[in-house]
Amino acid sequence: MEDWISEYLGKMESVAKEGICDRCLGRMFGKLSTGMTNDVRGAKIRAALSENGVDIPAPNGCPLCDDVFDMLDLFAESVAEKVNDVETDNFLVGSRVDPEILQKEKEICTKYDLEHFESIKTELNREIGKVALPMIHRPVEFKNPQCVACIDTRFANVDLDLAPIFIKGRYNKLSREIPQTIWPCRVCKGKGCPRCHDTGKMYQTSVQEIIGDIALKMFDGKEHFFHGMGREDIDALCLGEGRPFVLEISQPRRRDADLDELELLANESELAQYHYLQFTNRDEVKATKLATPSKTYRVKVKAEGKVNKERVVEVALSFKNVLLDQRTPRRVEHRRADLVRKREILWVEAEVLGDDTFNLTLETESGTYVKEFVSGDEGRCKPSFSEALGVQCYVETLDVIAINEGMK
Repeated sequence: MEDWISEYLGKMESVAKEGICDRCLGRMFGKLSTGMTNDVRGAKIRAALSENGVDIPAPNGCPLCDDVFDMLDLFAESVAEKVNDVETDNFLVGSRVDPEILQKEKEICTKYDLEHFESIKTELNREIGKVALPMIHRPVEFKNPQCVACIDTRFANVDLDLAPIFIKGRYNKLSREIPQTIWPCRVCKGKGCPRCHDTGKMYQTSVQEIIGDIALKMFDGKEHFFHGMGREDIDALCLGEGRPFVLEISQPRRRDADLDELELLANESELAQYHYLQFTNRDEVKATKLATPSKTYRVKVKAEGKVNKERVVEVALSFKNVLLDQRTPRRVEHRRADLVRKREILWVEAEVLGDDTFNLTLETESGTYVKEFVSGDEGRCKPSFSEALGVQCYVETLDVIAINEGMK
């Protein structure tokens, strides 16, 4: 008699008297030995009991598993049919088991204080996967599966959970009339109303939708999500090398779409352009969202009265490594906490265009409110360019010309 059986023979006898099948009996002690299936393990246990004068034959129908393992071929065929309908490099099988079976299993394990059992779900996942593997012709992946086929063993229905696709790149925003991401209607909250012409949106398109809608079709996905390294105001352009972003496509049934084609199709738009597209992973989303690069801006400024050219240049040069106290601007206070944030102006250069207009080019710490730095926002930003110049100024146009985090 093998050691792992002799050590637990008394407990095995008690469990066998529950009238369960070889497979369930073996599973109750599944972690005590290796190199055999649970049905073989259960048969060994039953034979050892018989050798010791305890004859407990296997039942015709198992009261625990309800003979669910007799359906392995059907389950595997259902899984293979679903998985073969999508494009992935690998797969993994999961299962939903009748709650009554799980409850019975739990009661037996608790009743006999079983510490070395394997759950029926684990065994089903493994055994279905073994039968399905030759029909699917792609490897099983446990750590990061692209496709999890979850079969409901009560009905043999299979649901697929497909890992998202992540695409990183950079975008230029060429319109002052579109947001970066989908903006639900403030009135109907996305349901559709007269204000939004039943679209559910404040703006009819966005940087996200221009590329996301195309990608969704190419990858046959369910939804797209847009993760930008910060964002610019709707009325601001984003020029230069562009702003880094990650596009996420959920539940993609295809994974081999051509990113060059995606870029080409997206760039037919006159509102935004996209560059340097490449596949990436979920970690890139976190890195993109947490990045805090400095930004370089170009703003066209209008003053309330004539300005002295030399004085404008002098004031601009004085803002070198200057810390600002910026209270939440009035224009966003309805959606942001009322706080005073410290932000740094790294440098400013000025070019006077006329008696009351000039351009400023400046580099700022991430999160700086540039419009409020120029205007002072009624004293909510100190110091400000208007205060230093002694003339009230406002930003007419704002362009982001660099996200200074280096190309990747």
